[in-house]
Amino acid sequence: MQARKVSETAITMAQQMLPSDANPMGNVHGGVIMKSIDNTAGAVAIRHARNQAVTASIDRLDFFEPVYVGNVLVLKACVNMVGTTSMEVGVRVEAEDLISGQVRHTASAYLTFVALDPQGRPCRVPPLELQGPEEHRRYNEAVQRRKVRLAEKERERQGRH
Repeated sequence: MQARKVSETAITMAQQMLPSDANPMGNVHGGVIMKSIDNTAGAVAIRHARNQAVTASIDRLDFFEPVYVGNVLVLKACVNMVGTTSMEVGVRVEAEDLISGQVRHTASAYLTFVALDPQGRPCRVPPLELQGPEEHRRYNEAVQRRKVRLAEKERERQGRH
């Protein structure tokens, strides 16, 4: 199985936020942003695996600033790390005010996906070919997040929280 470069499977998606995306405060619903994050990350995972992939977990999702109706939501996603059948995808969410041109970093998320074969069983994913210090940094941070996630799963399995 040939390794894939981060740049080969990275995706940037954009969509304008409409009144139907707003909550009662007039900001874009967090759930709308979450769905866009999951869709974007899922496309990256499928692109990397060249198989279907499903969300296994959202390790972290932080909202920093609100997104407003009329903003263009820009989601930048790439694979940070791969395991045997799983992949961590990082997503950076930005909001652009089309009138002023101001771009704000509004959220970040880390999601884990599992690749599935045509029968719906987990299948191997290609290794990741890292290039440059930024990709190595993201990979190393993903390894640490995975260790924490697995330790937490083990504590839950043993009935300790």
